Amino acid sequence: MGRKPVIGIVGVSDGDMEVHETLKEIVQAQVDTIVEELEKDGRIEVVRAECLVNSVQSAKEQAEFLNKQGVDGTVISHGVFAFPNFSAIIAKFGKGPFLLCANLNPDWPGMVSMLAAGGALDHLGIDHFRVAGDFRNPEILGKIVHFARCAGVVNRLKGQKYGLIGGRSLGMYSATVSMQDWQEKFGVDVDHMDQSEIVRLAEEVPEKQVEKAFDWLSGHCGEILYDGNRLTPEKLKEQIRHYEAVKKIVRDNSYDFVGVKCHYEMSRHYCTECIAAAFMNDPYDWDGEKEPVAYACEADSDAAMTMQILKLLTDDPVLFMDVRHYDSDYDVMVFCNCGSESTYYAGRSKDPEENLKKVKLYPCLEIYAGGGCHVNCMTSPGQATIARLNRYKGKYRMTVIPAEFVSLPEEKMAETTREWPHVFAKLPFDHRIFLERFSANHCHAVYGDCIDELKTICRMLEIDVEVLGE
Repeated sequence: MGRKPVIGIVGVSDGDMEVHETLKEIVQAQVDTIVEELEKDGRIEVVRAECLVNSVQSAKEQAEFLNKQGVDGTVISHGVFAFPNFSAIIAKFGKGPFLLCANLNPDWPGMVSMLAAGGALDHLGIDHFRVAGDFRNPEILGKIVHFARCAGVVNRLKGQKYGLIGGRSLGMYSATVSMQDWQEKFGVDVDHMDQSEIVRLAEEVPEKQVEKAFDWLSGHCGEILYDGNRLTPEKLKEQIRHYEAVKKIVRDNSYDFVGVKCHYEMSRHYCTECIAAAFMNDPYDWDGEKEPVAYACEADSDAAMTMQILKLLTDDPVLFMDVRHYDSDYDVMVFCNCGSESTYYAGRSKDPEENLKKVKLYPCLEIYAGGGCHVNCMTSPGQATIARLNRYKGKYRMTVIPAEFVSLPEEKMAETTREWPHVFAKLPFDHRIFLERFSANHCHAVYGDCIDELKTICRMLEIDVEVLGE
């Protein structure tokens, strides 16, 4: 669903014209090898500079050319000893982040050139990345792909628009952000909208669409536990209307990701927003396949940003979780969000039938007097990465946690709040480390090991990283 990262590449050479003429084929050969291997790999789009760099003028021109092509970052290839000032000029006028590449070839001092260029960038305070080796080696090529994927996340964030629907929920400091900080750090615009727009637009949803959604949920969910009070067919249809309203808000306002307050204006006076929270984050709904939109409950904006980073990195739905309990019998942390999560995680399938047959819609808790359902499921087992942006004295850091999601007997969900979705996670360290150091009540996750990528993304964003257990 997401676009491939786009990386620019430029080869640098000697600044003496006669020497350049004798070396240019070697410089070009290394550029060609990198490009050919990346094209065979298929995960990255590559844009070549128009020519090799062998002067201050060509360094500036080629840097600006690649920048204009909309690349996410720039690879500077060192096949021979190139004048280090060329790399410095490229870094000044080009699109960062920057990766310096050299082949470990004893015939030609490309590695030395990379070190000299790296020293120049360090002098200028320009952070950069380096890789040296045979670019036909999958491990070495993988480092370029890694760089490009992370650069793609950072640069796709820039210019995005976050929809903050409602204000601070339940007095949470850690859920609120400064729009100035976000523009400076991430390049993301924060647009505020009142929750009343959801109510207003819900009234405009065509009845035919509501019935289509209701029939689809009725036919696919494992169980819908109507109680004739808080959860009735009409109340579920109201939740459907709210979801359709949020979809329209996202579409009409070009929001890339959103946070919705819910408690208590919506949950006590209209309905819980649990259907919206589930299916905005899902890769499907009753209209078919769609792109997930990162949706954070309780207008938790740092949650939303964390989720958007994870989504851009993996192209997968992202979990929104509440920290709830430590279960000593099974040695697991229990994460139990107050009413909803992406149903994708019920079965870990892109097929909604596989997932929804494991989903139950329960009547919401009595404190949510507006009524509606909670979306219950147990998250499918698998290796996962938990992450959370948080702040200390106003400075961002990201806390990252390796985890293994596990399945437990269903009755374990009743020990907390059976109506809510559950994640049971084994952590590779003592749970007390988590309780002593984790700096939020919400956290977020995707399947797979994304720790190295998150470290690189945070370095590119100049954000500290804390990996619990390391």
